Amino acid sequence: MKKILCDFRFLLFLAAAAFIYIQMRLFATQSQYADRLADAIESENHCTSQLRTFIDRISLQQGQIVSLDEEKQRLEQECGQLKVLVQELERKGLGRLIDKNQVPVAAVVIMACNRADYLERTVKSVLKYQSSVASKFPLFVSQDGSHPAVKQMALSYDQLTYMQHLDYVPVHAERPGELIAYYKIARHYKWALDGLFYKHKFSRVIILEDDMEIAPDFFDYFEAAAALLDKDKSIMAVSSWNDNGQKQFVHDPNILYRSDFFPGLGWMLARSTWDELSPKWPKAYWDDWLRLQENHKGRQFIRPEVCRTYNFGEHGSSLGQFFKQYLEPIKLNDVPVDWKSMDLSYLMEDKYLKHFADIVKKAKPIHGSDLVLKARNIGGDVRIQYNDQPDFEYIAGQFGIFEEWKDGVPRTAYKGIVVFRYHIPQRIFLVGPDSLKQLGVNDS
Repeated sequence: MKKILCDFRFLLFLAAAAFIYIQMRLFATQSQYADRLADAIESENHCTSQLRTFIDRISLQQGQIVSLDEEKQRLEQECGQLKVLVQELERKGLGRLIDKNQVPVAAVVIMACNRADYLERTVKSVLKYQSSVASKFPLFVSQDGSHPAVKQMALSYDQLTYMQHLDYVPVHAERPGELIAYYKIARHYKWALDGLFYKHKFSRVIILEDDMEIAPDFFDYFEAAAALLDKDKSIMAVSSWNDNGQKQFVHDPNILYRSDFFPGLGWMLARSTWDELSPKWPKAYWDDWLRLQENHKGRQFIRPEVCRTYNFGEHGSSLGQFFKQYLEPIKLNDVPVDWKSMDLSYLMEDKYLKHFADIVKKAKPIHGSDLVLKARNIGGDVRIQYNDQPDFEYIAGQFGIFEEWKDGVPRTAYKGIVVFRYHIPQRIFLVGPDSLKQLGVNDS
């Protein structure tokens, strides 16, 4: 009996120990859960606080968005009012300046932005010769942006119509290091030309820039050339500029040439050509774009030997590039030319090839080194053959003319031939490797 009682007590002790152990484990577990619950509650409180902060921020941003939307609507409304005002000013100005009995030869537009002093010099130069032919050549100033001095200056002239290009779409360059200005210029050109051709219904437009002066016979020249532009669809545009028009390289103000290189800097375009160019107009560098074969498609450009425009813009988007060497010495024609009585039919495509070939054929070929010295010692015209672009650049550098090419064409070239005066009135013809063949000239 005692043994049984002893065993029972031992079992009871074990049970008590087990119970105490279980209670301790339960207590420890409860403590852990309590700590975790406290952490969870603290995390929940933190999340709640962050959520409230986030909601407050969203509410603030929503308020800002509403304010910005209201500001956008206000600006759009102001922009619309400005456009209506500008259109009304254009309509009134154009109605005042255009003679209903005179069909205009071409609208003349001066492209401007933020150089009021340059623009004023250009406007004065144009008006000096435009006033007597205003009904044939109605004058416009197209401003890109809202520079107040430019706008005020343009509106101070009753003899012209003011246009304003307000573009609020952000401009982004496609390649690092590019100037945004070239993208803005391309947009402005498209807007202005679309307006003049499609809104105002002009059949031709002459484009000037706000840093140009014109020659006394500028308008007579373009009036005579307009007939060529209409008759000969192989002529893409007519320019008043010669890239090699520096004083030492020109002589005869009566001579015009065809060129495969777009000169720009005072040029006339027909609406039929703009119909083709406008839908695919480039985002930037519009002048170099026009020099690509895929865009001019083998068509050519009329240019004078002696320039009818002078570019005085040392400071501008091109940062004065080449100004001292190539632009400042340009000869602006000051000799009266009776364009009305001049027969320009030699410039038509079916006649010009033979006309130019006959001139080149008579030039004496020279070869070897010391080409400048050899040319100087010959009394008449000479021709010098170059083999490729580096060879051309070397020879051009010796004489001091433009060395640059675009899309395989040297500046001013026709069929690869660049012509300029040197020992005046001597002409130098730099002739490409297959130029004579294109002209049908036998070089034997």
